Amino acid sequence: MHFFTKVTLFIFFLLSAEFVIAQKARIYNGGKSMYTRERHNHAAARVRGAKAKTVCPIFENSKYPYHGIGVKLGDPFAITYKYYANKKFAIVADIGKASSGLYNRYFAEKFYEELERKKFMNGEDSLEYYTHKVKSDLIGEIKLLYHVNVEQISPGLQLYVGAGWEWKSTKIQYDYTYMESMGDDKKFGRIERSRLTMGPQAVAGIEYANFKIPISAFMELEYFTDIQADPGWSRFEGGVGLRYVF
Repeated sequence: MHFFTKVTLFIFFLLSAEFVIAQKARIYNGGKSMYTRERHNHAAARVRGAKAKTVCPIFENSKYPYHGIGVKLGDPFAITYKYYANKKFAIVADIGKASSGLYNRYFAEKFYEELERKKFMNGEDSLEYYTHKVKSDLIGEIKLLYHVNVEQISPGLQLYVGAGWEWKSTKIQYDYTYMESMGDDKKFGRIERSRLTMGPQAVAGIEYANFKIPISAFMELEYFTDIQADPGWSRFEGGVGLRYVF
């Protein structure tokens, strides 16, 4: 199993366990979390019995904007920053590395398109793809998100949808075999190609922020369409992650 897949599943397991535990109300010192009391420095009203509520340690409506910075695991593996402008809207910027192993078949199929035969001066003929190596595969994303509060399902839980733009810069090394026009033996050759892809993306996800510390956990799915290197090509991306919110 791919390393990032293992880590993603492990984090998902931890988040799921925390999510279940969080269904029970966490009331401290008069009805609000210790973090809320420390952040706002005021006494919270007591709420007893069936009306007791779990107060999210972050995202108090009167204290926007917030910032969040953390790590996203998946495709891409990235450093992620989120600007919570208000209760409904947020802007996210991710910078990181694509999970290149997921694109092996695609890159192999693109070998002949990346090859420019006119650059070969030795009369090379019968070119055949042999293998390739991704030397770098960097991704940058920026997204505008709209949040929907679903605390009736669980305190601290939000759904979100949005749209954004993705840039992807890839450097690939191709190895191939060929036979010269007047020869009988196969020889090996190597070329390097750089690809720049970009295009719009749609995103949907969930975010959970009802921990005892100012941490936000999220899971999201993205749909990307390329309009640059391979117009019309599209695929699903996404992952899970954690952000420290301040």
